[in-house]
Amino acid sequence: MDKLKFARLLDAYSGLLTPTQREIADLYFNLDLSLSEIAEDKGISRQAVSDCLSACRRQLEEYEDVLRLSSGDSSERLDKIKSAVKNWADKLIIAHPDFSAEAEELLKIIED
Repeated sequence: MDKLKFARLLDAYSGLLTPTQREIADLYFNLDLSLSEIAEDKGISRQAVSDCLSACRRQLEEYEDVLRLSSGDSSERLDKIKSAVKNWADKLIIAHPDFSAEAEELLKIIED
């Protein structure tokens, strides 16, 4: 995977990585530190940094294979996700009126 694709996937899915993975990927791609510089900063081996970045790449590719948020049709997919959540929330309100406040809050979140 080239650096540009990895950076794009990182932007889309960084919230799904562990804090350590996020930090190391950020240092490597956004701050342009070398593996050695990151290893020294984190107090770990260069190999550990390399392994972490490889794991990040694999995870990000898996997320993209399933979610496709960084592809060109992301707005269409987001609309479908919002619609599905809205339908689910509407059904929840009907089936469990005691959760209507929570469902309404969820609807407000996805509309923003």
